[in-house]
Amino acid sequence: MTTLLSCPPLKLPSKFPRIPISIPLKTTTFTKSTTNPSKFTSFSILGSSRNDAAFDEAAYEANRLTMDAIARESMAESSQRVLGASGGNEDDPNAWKWVIRKRVWDFMEAHNVAQFPRPVHHRIPNFVGAPIAANKLSELEVFTAAKCVKVNPDSPQKQVRFLTLSEGKQLLTPQPRLRTGFFSVLESQMLTPSTINEACTSVGVAKYGRPIGLDEKLKVDLIVIGSVAVDPKTGARLGKGEGFAELEYGMLRYMGAIDDFTPVITTVHDQQLVDDIPAEKLLIHDVPVDIICTPTRVIFTNTSIPKPQGIYWEKLSPEKLGQIRILRELKKRIERETGHKLPTGPSEKLPPTAQRKR
Repeated sequence: MTTLLSCPPLKLPSKFPRIPISIPLKTTTFTKSTTNPSKFTSFSILGSSRNDAAFDEAAYEANRLTMDAIARESMAESSQRVLGASGGNEDDPNAWKWVIRKRVWDFMEAHNVAQFPRPVHHRIPNFVGAPIAANKLSELEVFTAAKCVKVNPDSPQKQVRFLTLSEGKQLLTPQPRLRTGFFSVLESQMLTPSTINEACTSVGVAKYGRPIGLDEKLKVDLIVIGSVAVDPKTGARLGKGEGFAELEYGMLRYMGAIDDFTPVITTVHDQQLVDDIPAEKLLIHDVPVDIICTPTRVIFTNTSIPKPQGIYWEKLSPEKLGQIRILRELKKRIERETGHKLPTGPSEKLPPTAQRKR
């Protein structure tokens, strides 16, 4: 593993400029199928408030877990096809990413530094000591000064979501896989001491959060992102292979909610630190991290890797676009307003997601 040196504090400006845009989106309703109680036909995620009386926790969770189980099986098939019997397909430009991911996942399982849900393969790993890493993050100046924090919905960052809410900050969390909507905003005044812990789960976000659309006027002060592996020397990061973190980042850029100066932090186990992510092979939409928090240390990467400037439509496959309704809405709006058709990326077999712990 890489030998880590103490690094100077990351200097970040106290104010972040915004360039908000207003894109009106169609609001849909949250309804349950009458023929299949576990299936939802639509969700009121893109705009106005949801009718909480109609929210069925069991049906929502059953629907999410069913989709995730199918996705997880497909993810395993995809990685096996790319890695092959020799451990890597040199003809696949992303094979090196799968080699690193598999090595980290295998190590965490073999050395028992992983927590439920297991196995950690094809997940953002829920690592031993995740709450400790979250507590270290909460002591950073960029966290204490933040008013709005965007946190990924994965299990190892649950304590970060809890600390965000318990300290009176605004929590911005994406809907799982962005397939049922966009982001939900939660605030401590929406909750009680008995509901704040539930509000940090996927079901709780949907139950207690306020759904927003791309026309929301929002300023995000800090982004917390999950990782499978991260290089402390460069800030280069690998997720589990879906690309949703990059899409979320790109959409926030379009909203004017973030910019190049918005700090990005990840929490990982020390064994997820690697030194062989080739920064020159990262794609234009890959998101680097400024700060890494582990159970034992805080690392300021001083990354020089450029941050994405928005959605790179030429990298977005028709299949991915077909999965995510809000992206289709955004694409149509931009095309209608500019009078120009946006490009579409090459076709792909989509890497799916894993089940997330409630």
